[in-house]
Amino acid sequence: MAASGALALARWPRLVAAGRPLHVGPPSWAGHNRWSKVRNVKGPRDAARSRLFQRLSLMLRTAAREGGPDPALNAQLANVVEQCRAKNMPKASIEAAIHGAERSAAAARLLYEARGPGGSALLLEVLTDNPRRSQQEVRLILTRHGGTMAEGARHGFEQKGVVRVGPRDLQGQPVSLEAALEAALEAGAQDVCPDEEEDEEEEPALKFICETSALRTVRERLEASGLRPLSAAIEYLPRDRVTLPEGTREQAERLLQALGDCPDIVHLYHNIQ
Repeated sequence: MAASGALALARWPRLVAAGRPLHVGPPSWAGHNRWSKVRNVKGPRDAARSRLFQRLSLMLRTAAREGGPDPALNAQLANVVEQCRAKNMPKASIEAAIHGAERSAAAARLLYEARGPGGSALLLEVLTDNPRRSQQEVRLILTRHGGTMAEGARHGFEQKGVVRVGPRDLQGQPVSLEAALEAALEAGAQDVCPDEEEDEEEEPALKFICETSALRTVRERLEASGLRPLSAAIEYLPRDRVTLPEGTREQAERLLQALGDCPDIVHLYHNIQ
């Protein structure tokens, strides 16, 4: 995407179409990957990719166990498969995880609330076959890096539908600023911004934010407009963000990195600016 494309999205104006405002926002840091670009806190790239594929495999097995192994009949599984393909997970690995679902242990879905340095709020989505072990591991990571488990952190977030779209359309052409805006308006999205969770060498995807009830419709309309959806899911987005001073920010970076390395955490949300 040209410099006036994805990188300029953070400066897009607020538009109004047919009396409905469209907020074109700055990047929304939803997960830990954003911190991989700060002060080289990320581990070796191959190790990071291995952890990612491990998480995706667990998500595939869980979705297949809960709704069946056919993506055509299991919307949750189809969405995870879409995420795997977007992350270049080998087809053989995807199929092996799905076919191994029946032999795998049932996994529990957990949501941990926590506070980080500077009073920052964290939500940790965990998928595990051993909840006690996972809770102990997460609690230990938090304690080591100035955080703590804390009820009430969830109130600082709201659930939204998030559709991630590739930086190039179905024809392989870069998605221009104008095209993304037009697609967002026609699809009924509330917000659009660059997705800064991508790997450094990848072009940033676009995130279209909508109400949870409109997620499927927005995804279908974006694809119908010629864009290339990478995933569509309900996520937790922060209501407000906190700006941390330098020393506290560095401590928060270390915490987010450590949590990101925990294989049981499949999604990490925070409100740090």
